[in-house]
Parts: sequence; structure tokens; C-alpha cells
Amino acid sequence: MIVAVFYIIIPIADSVYCRYKWRLFRKRFIKLNSCNALDYRQYRQLTNEKSLDSIFRFTGGIESITDGHTLWVRGDDLTIPVSLEHKSSVKTDCFLIPIKESEVPEKINWNQISTLTEGAKVFIGGKVKLQNDRLIFCSTKEEPLMVIFYNCPDNELPNTIISSARSRHGYWNNLSPIVTIIGALFLIYIAASLLGRPAYRFTVICAIISVFLPILPVLPPGLLLTTMYRRFSWNVRKLRAKRDLIRFGLLPDEDKQSEKRYAIRAYTMEIFAWLFLVFGILINIFFIFLLLFMFQVISI
Repeated sequence: MIVAVFYIIIPIADSVYCRYKWRLFRKRFIKLNSCNALDYRQYRQLTNEKSLDSIFRFTGGIESITDGHTLWVRGDDLTIPVSLEHKSSVKTDCFLIPIKESEVPEKINWNQISTLTEGAKVFIGGKVKLQNDRLIFCSTKEEPLMVIFYNCPDNELPNTIISSARSRHGYWNNLSPIVTIIGALFLIYIAASLLGRPAYRFTVICAIISVFLPILPVLPPGLLLTTMYRRFSWNVRKLRAKRDLIRFGLLPDEDKQSEKRYAIRAYTMEIFAWLFLVFGILINIFFIFLLLFMFQVISI
């Protein structure tokens, strides 16, 4: 039961949540990226309006940071402030797009932005408000700002984000190390409490083996199947990225049939990936029991 809860159920639930979170991130970026780009002409027009309720996008380079939470971004014909102030009910989502394709975007706090160099590229999407006769991007409870720092050509930003903004591992995510340690401690406690009772010898051995269950995929001979799992998982990630690019209209040369083909191939390959992982773990468990039997630690 402990193995099922801490090694299977919770990590898989965390994996589903991570996928859901990145799916929302991709959809929100596509929505903001399709909004009107704020330029000088629109800026002059909006400053004459008394009420603003429009969502815009803006790209440029970091010019400076003032007041500790106001980011100034310089575009082609306009420099505009961005409020990164964090409040209890309002937050600003800041992300750093990695250079390597295999890495996922890193969520950073607004106070970490001061470490970025001047001129670093940034994408801002969200509402603008009029403060002190000047427009400023700022978060609202309904529409938090999305601020993305990147280091790729502007025309490649949508493709880069759609490809990278997805869970890197199917099983091992943010919550997995914590629940794995908790599960291991429970198993160690069970093994220690039953160690002096011969009737529970097999239970003790199973508990000890289960403690090391998370590292079994990286041990031979199951390591070969784990390698296949990682390779298939990486291909699944690329196929789903291709599917999303077609779905969001970023690959106009492809049609809906191509989207379905990529989706089917991704699901099929993911099933095989999980089978490789499970069989790799089972093979290692079998060899561990075989070695214990050879050394007469257990009897059949």
C-alpha cells in the first residue's frame, strides 16, 4: 500500500497536474501572442482614453529596473514600464526560456530579474493601465501579467515556447523527490520494526527492496529498457510539440489530419515508453530476488 501511494499514485497525479499546468501556460501564451502589439501610435491613442480594458503584447529589451519592482522595457519606437509588484491577491508570472531545447521554462521571482543583463529580450502580455498620465503594464486578479525572458529570434519565440513548455519527465516531477523520501522512511520503519520477527522475514525483504525502488530503473540489467523509455519519452515530447504547433496554426503547411497522426503516434509511443520502464523495474526486482535466493537469504 505504501509503495502504491508514495511511488505510484502521488507521482502520477503530480505528473498529470504538471501536464495540465504547462497546457494552460501554452494556451495562455498563444492567446496573449495573438493580441494587438502595443506601439507608439496606439500608446498615444490610449493615453487619451479615460478607461482602459484592453489586453496587449509587447516585446523589447530590458532598459532598467526602478523602485525595485518596475521593469522598463524598450521596444522599436516605445519604452514602457511593467509593474512586477507582488501582492497577496495579484501575481505576475515571470518565466525564463532556456537555451537548451531539452529544458523547460524556469519560473522566476520578480526580484531575480535584477540579475538579468541590460538589453535581455522580454515578452509582456496583459492589461495596460493609466497611472500618472502614463501607460503601464500591470497584473490584475483576473488577468495576471505574463512576462517571458528569452534569447531566440522574435519570430521563433512561439515555436520555442510551444516546444519547451511541457513536462520534461513523465514520472519524476517537483513533488516526486519529497513523496519518495517519505515513502522510503515509512518502509524503513516497517523493516526495522519487523526485523527481529522471523515470521515476517519476507515482508522485511520486500520493504528493503521497495526502499530502493526509485533507483531500480538506473541499475543494470533493466537500465537498457530505461534508456529506451527515456528515448521514447523524448520522442513523445517532440511529437506533442509538433501536434500543438499545428493546432495553434503555427505550421500552416500542415492540416488537421497531420495533427491527428502526430497525436496517435505520441499516445502509442508513450504506451511503449511506460512498458519499457515497468519491465525494466520488474527485471531488476527479479534479479534481486534471484541473488537473494542464491545467497540463501530467502527460500522458495
